[in-house]
Amino acid sequence: MNFNLALVTVVITILGIGLDGCHSKVVQFIFGDSLSDVGNNMHLSRSLAQASLPWYGIDMGNGLPNGRFTNGRTVADIIGDRTGLPRPPAFLDPSVNEEVILENGVNYASGGGGILNETGAYFIQKFSLDKQIELFQGTQELIRGKIGKRASDKFFNEGRYVVALGSNDFINNYLMPVYRDSWTYNDDTFMDYLIGTLERQLKLLHSLGARQLVVFGLGPMGCIPLQRVLSTTGNCREKANKLALTFNKAVSELVDDFGKHFPDSTYRFGDAYDVVYDVISNPNKYGFQNSDSPCCSFWNIRPALTCVPASSLCKDRSKYVFWDEYHPTDNANELIANELIKKFGLLNSDQGGAPAPAPAVAPSPEDQ
Repeated sequence: MNFNLALVTVVITILGIGLDGCHSKVVQFIFGDSLSDVGNNMHLSRSLAQASLPWYGIDMGNGLPNGRFTNGRTVADIIGDRTGLPRPPAFLDPSVNEEVILENGVNYASGGGGILNETGAYFIQKFSLDKQIELFQGTQELIRGKIGKRASDKFFNEGRYVVALGSNDFINNYLMPVYRDSWTYNDDTFMDYLIGTLERQLKLLHSLGARQLVVFGLGPMGCIPLQRVLSTTGNCREKANKLALTFNKAVSELVDDFGKHFPDSTYRFGDAYDVVYDVISNPNKYGFQNSDSPCCSFWNIRPALTCVPASSLCKDRSKYVFWDEYHPTDNANELIANELIKKFGLLNSDQGGAPAPAPAVAPSPEDQ
């Protein structure tokens, strides 16, 4: 081999390594509901499930609404930050393009969305899990067109996947008489329908290249402020909590089964039910003072459902478990995220485990 040929060979080898490596960054693809939405519903003009008004986002960034259904960060935000993964932008964010996807991944989560397509229908516009997966397929086509099939397959195989839905399938479907599912099914048959649908969806994600996937379980949804205020006693609604526990058990078994059938993949089930229930039952133990009502509410009118500019805020948001009638505060999300990180053993020697940047708490409107 002469010198010039050898030089060309070396250059091609170096360029080849560079081309393979430039798209090897590990990113996240998040499928979820309002607990994970980072702005998709803000771009659905007819959606009735939006976090587009103050005081959502008051303790994050510039303090303006950013599409998150809380005052600060989501659980997915915090877990990603702690484990060194970039925060994926909302799929509908106008700035999203191929370069952004390759650098940060994508978040398809949509407030009001569920595992079932019929869930949350009265919100008018939302992305169900089927729709989110369809959007992911479109993302794959886009990336294949940008970097080619081989590099694209590697990129998606190495990605991290989060599926975090299910509570709306109960709260905004099965447990509401306005939905047909509430009188078509009983507890057992509805659970079979729901888990069977999720199984099909997870198999589809595997066929699309998802090899590192976490499925989040449900918290004690019968204890969210909305459910408590709708009860006659103000206590947690045990029927909803029992459904959450049954769902968690079934999904845990499903995830274990996937692990056996797909040895090329890693499937994990994220269950924070016990710690969240303990926080709600013993808030002082965790530094909270209130675990049964929302920090942001429309004065004494309950349920207020969403936080709006005319709402009043609690004096110290760090002491409240719930931000509105449905969703936890930033502090509560941090506690949940830390519990899941501990259960998964996500922080290892290769990951610095730097704390997620907690938002600087902005003053409440009445204090300004």
